[in-house]
Amino acid sequence: MKRKKLSLIALGGAALLALSACAGGDGGGAAAPEPEEKPTFEAGTTMAELAEAGSITIGTKFDQPLFGLVGPSGEPEGFDVEIGKIIAAKLGIADDKIEWKETVSANREPFIQNGEVDLVIATYTINDKRKEVISFAGPYYMAGQSILTLADNDDIKSEKDLVGQPVCSVTGSTPAAKLAEIGAEPVLTDTYSNCLEPLRTGQVVAVSTDNVILAGLAAQNEGEFKVVGKPFTEEPYGIGLAKDDTEFRNFINDTLEEAYEDGSYEEAWDSTAGTVLEFVEPPAVDRY
Repeated sequence: MKRKKLSLIALGGAALLALSACAGGDGGGAAAPEPEEKPTFEAGTTMAELAEAGSITIGTKFDQPLFGLVGPSGEPEGFDVEIGKIIAAKLGIADDKIEWKETVSANREPFIQNGEVDLVIATYTINDKRKEVISFAGPYYMAGQSILTLADNDDIKSEKDLVGQPVCSVTGSTPAAKLAEIGAEPVLTDTYSNCLEPLRTGQVVAVSTDNVILAGLAAQNEGEFKVVGKPFTEEPYGIGLAKDDTEFRNFINDTLEEAYEDGSYEEAWDSTAGTVLEFVEPPAVDRY
């Protein structure tokens, strides 16, 4: 398969058209695998409970192009959404039996701890602090923190240029913590889309988060913004679930590995984020 290799820095009209196509149509995204017929699981496991219920609640972002964005159908679309559908199908749960719950960075752990969701798939970086209160399956993608500026800003080229400068990010996110660490002045909000107006008006000089999120925002607002510099962190995206639910975690990891092998992971990427970004081989899942 010949792949698109588009720069994260110069996403042009073709990228925007591709993104729009992704968001349109009959709901967007890859055709998720058909649910398996009556899968059986060990009694008492989360898998058995979900399969018996025939439904699952998954937390995801609603404002992030390419990974989780509410489309014309009123349902979220994107790569994270497609990963959720793959997992649900393995449980025998159809797409229309998935309840998608909007989950912002600050409420991901509480939603899991309180049982409001069964999973969180929401550009969710695995880190040790979060693993104190929840568990992660994956990782299923490796992102990296980068910088979004106005298209005509040539003064900011790397994270070094953010020192002492107001930079927008999201409360409870690892990028926000990294900004403080490097000496920038974090200006925090609840969603990355809310960072764009402060950037337009000059209240902040940049927005900083994972490169894939910034690429989607740049493509969605053609000509206004650009992604600059190279990623300066590694952000392994994982799937959040209840603390120490080892059986469920192993099931999800097995499902991810099967998706890598059978092509459904790549198909999910190509139909969503892959309309703009180059495909990257998925990282090995962590079997801690």
